[in-house]
Amino acid sequence: MLRERAGAPEVTLDLPEGARVRDALDSLAGLAEGIPLVMAVNREYADAERVLDSGDELALIPPVSGGSTRAAPWVRVSAEPLSLDGLAARVGDPRAGAVVTFSGVTREVERLEYEAYAEMAEERMAAIAAEAAERHGLCAVAVEHRVGQVPLSEASVIVAASAPHRGEAFAGAREIIDRVKAEAPIWKKEVEGGEERWVEGTEPGRS
Repeated sequence: MLRERAGAPEVTLDLPEGARVRDALDSLAGLAEGIPLVMAVNREYADAERVLDSGDELALIPPVSGGSTRAAPWVRVSAEPLSLDGLAARVGDPRAGAVVTFSGVTREVERLEYEAYAEMAEERMAAIAAEAAERHGLCAVAVEHRVGQVPLSEASVIVAASAPHRGEAFAGAREIIDRVKAEAPIWKKEVEGGEERWVEGTEPGRS
């Protein structure tokens, strides 16, 4: 599929010194959009932060034959503004007849400020998404949560789920957002008129 999109079995990239695997992926302008991938540099598996040297061979590897047909969940904790359209594009799948999205936005206060134990939050979000995908027969799932300041009406958390039918997509998306709010180590402060207040929550794993 990647070769067909690129129109060639391989491409040569001109990247600045110190570029990483993620920079190479960004330069491909959506070539791998919607395809779950692992990467390899010089025939060894590598993550997105691997620094590339001149002459390195970067391979994009989709799921191998005989493996699961369900895409690995996309999760991210980021200080950047969130894009619901971009997230929905990540769960596109030819088997899907429904794509459900959810956006949780700041309301009633000037802004929210989020802090997170980001590494653990992403692992927990990925586990929640994978379990929901298995339970509801989802084709693909993506979740992003913002940290830092989130002004009024901007999104702090977004979810996208695709499934063959709308019932499964709605149920999966609902389970994911409910569990992320209850289980991911992310904390919220309300800021209004110079006053700040941490929002009380529950102990993870308790309703």
